[in-house]
Amino acid sequence: MRRKLGIFLTIAGAAVLIFAIMQYAEHQMNIKKALAEADALIRQSDREGTADKVSASQRGKASSLSDRLADRKAFKPKPNDIIGMLQIPKLKAELPIIEGTDEEMLKKGVGHYSTTAFPMDNEQILLSGHRETVFRNFDKLALGDRFVVKLPYGTFEYEIKSTDIVDKNDTSVIRSMGTEALVVSTCYPFRYVGDAPERYILYAYPVEDNKNF
Repeated sequence: MRRKLGIFLTIAGAAVLIFAIMQYAEHQMNIKKALAEADALIRQSDREGTADKVSASQRGKASSLSDRLADRKAFKPKPNDIIGMLQIPKLKAELPIIEGTDEEMLKKGVGHYSTTAFPMDNEQILLSGHRETVFRNFDKLALGDRFVVKLPYGTFEYEIKSTDIVDKNDTSVIRSMGTEALVVSTCYPFRYVGDAPERYILYAYPVEDNKNF
């Protein structure tokens, strides 16, 4: 009886492991595909913006900023759209950003909370991702490290100024901050097996040399 139980547990354990590996592989494939789409989106925007930048340089910085603000106003992504790219230089990571944070979106990359702002809105921008896929090695990030957000209307750089750990059900993280802030959230503890009970929050703010135009 014990032998049969041991065999059953071994088979069950192997099945769980195989399922986890297959699920991880599927996530990585989805992320890779979404990243390629994000890269193509940014490249296309860069090509289309080259002539505009030349024209803006002739008109002056104020006009260039005005053009960027107009591009931001026209930027209205729909749920599940691939909208850009998040770069994390410290981790040498490039990740696709998806509009929305449902599980369907998080399987493809980093999710943007649709109720929060975008760069140039002077408010909170909230991104979320799984610690096992897009946000692996987040424990290596420290104050002073940076995030780079690339969207069709510009590239924006943020420096991590503070971190926090909150309960997974704490929704107070999503709030008006009265200033532009990139808030990045993932499950915590990082090595926890199963549904993690907490969330790790990083607060990053625009650097002085942001490439808004």
